[in-house]
Amino acid sequence: MPDPHPATDAAPAVVPVILSGGTGTRLWPASRESLPKQLLPLVSDKTMIVETALRAGREAGFAPPIVVCNEAHRFMVGEQLREAGVTGARIVLEPEGRNSAPAIAAAAVLVAETAPDTPLWLMAADAAIADIPALHKAVAAATAAARAGRIVTFGMTPTAPETGYGYIEAGAPLAGLDGVQAVTRFTEKPDAPTAEAFLKGGRHLWNSGMFMFTAATLIAELERHAPEVLVAVRAAVAARTTDLDFIRLDKAAFVRAPSISLDYAVAEKTTKAAVVPASLGWSDVGSWAALWDLAAKDGSGNAAIGNVLIEDSRNSYVRSDGPLVAVLGLDDAVVVATEDAVLAMPRSRAQDVKRIVDRLKAAKRKEATEHRRMYRPWGFYEGLIMGDRFQVKRIVVVPGGRLSLQKHMHRAEHWVVVNGTAEVTRDDEVLLVRENESVYLPLGCVHRLVNPGKIPLALIEVQSGPYLGEDDIVRLEDVYGRG
Repeated sequence: MPDPHPATDAAPAVVPVILSGGTGTRLWPASRESLPKQLLPLVSDKTMIVETALRAGREAGFAPPIVVCNEAHRFMVGEQLREAGVTGARIVLEPEGRNSAPAIAAAAVLVAETAPDTPLWLMAADAAIADIPALHKAVAAATAAARAGRIVTFGMTPTAPETGYGYIEAGAPLAGLDGVQAVTRFTEKPDAPTAEAFLKGGRHLWNSGMFMFTAATLIAELERHAPEVLVAVRAAVAARTTDLDFIRLDKAAFVRAPSISLDYAVAEKTTKAAVVPASLGWSDVGSWAALWDLAAKDGSGNAAIGNVLIEDSRNSYVRSDGPLVAVLGLDDAVVVATEDAVLAMPRSRAQDVKRIVDRLKAAKRKEATEHRRMYRPWGFYEGLIMGDRFQVKRIVVVPGGRLSLQKHMHRAEHWVVVNGTAEVTRDDEVLLVRENESVYLPLGCVHRLVNPGKIPLALIEVQSGPYLGEDDIVRLEDVYGRG
């Protein structure tokens, strides 16, 4: 296929901008704040953010992407993109979530420093798109409109009277821009009768949340319609720092930006709005019911993912990321199991999962936001047993990985190596601890764990003491820049 948006000296290549700040609450218990849905493989063997980055890859003529993400997820985002072969990405760290307008404004201001006429293709990290050739055709049309000074949305042809999506009413075709129409109005999440009327009328499209515009056009429209966003973001970008491979926006400036979506800040106010209608097999993957729609199903309409057994059931979504899950006699149900939580509900209640998460948060239950397995830049750890004044964890360190030089004020630790070789700093000693060997770290000692080998290092950690919280860490030195 010919390059739909070739880069020239006068027309720089499109820069994909991927927003990865959501937490995916409606996909609990798989998606949680510590590991949200965009970092999970939910519709294929690739994670959602990798799927997003690959559909906007260099082989299709795009520039390396800008990814705007939560600071807590920066190492996972970087590692997933690296493993997928996505090179040259700029990862911008939001000091605090302020909705989509400040995030995309930061990307636009960064790009405008060197190439203000560059088209930016904004997309969420967690949408599914089935028809990639149709997507690239729509992007080509949107790119031409963006270069003509338009703020372009991508409108998906509706297939049902969905009340969970915003709608765009498409107007007349725009002269000289094939496949692009004016926008008559936006409607935010209509009620059921209105959605039915939209579907029958044939003029309305689902608002996919994807946009295309040049950096200069967006900045001009922000200046006109949301100047307080632009002022704060410009200051945050000007005072940015580089942290390893990450671009860290200045927090004091960034948090002064209003928390507002790009739709409200610009798209619904601008006179430059345009829409590219498209049928892409698009889904925002916003609920377990949406994943049932996307999944392969058996003859009874059941989708089975993972360690699952289904008997005499119909039209159900059953997923296990851990234990065996067996269901019997269920119709139109969702059952999702992880290592530490199980969700069961009618498929029709998929939009209500947030109520469960809210109750867990109110009860201060860790399951609301954290998985048993917690990822770190050096690898991961997972809790195995929690008892009175002790807990047992499994720790896996990637080759070359280094934990911080640290000490604890309330606990002692005992490490048993089960795979690989550990280099352990213990006060003034440096020890090599091999498979089936152990080392004791008394309360208050300064210690560090390093994997000097070429295979993953796995060990069992036994902690003992009156307080075993993760915040009992005094970091003295850290190669990953954590405080």
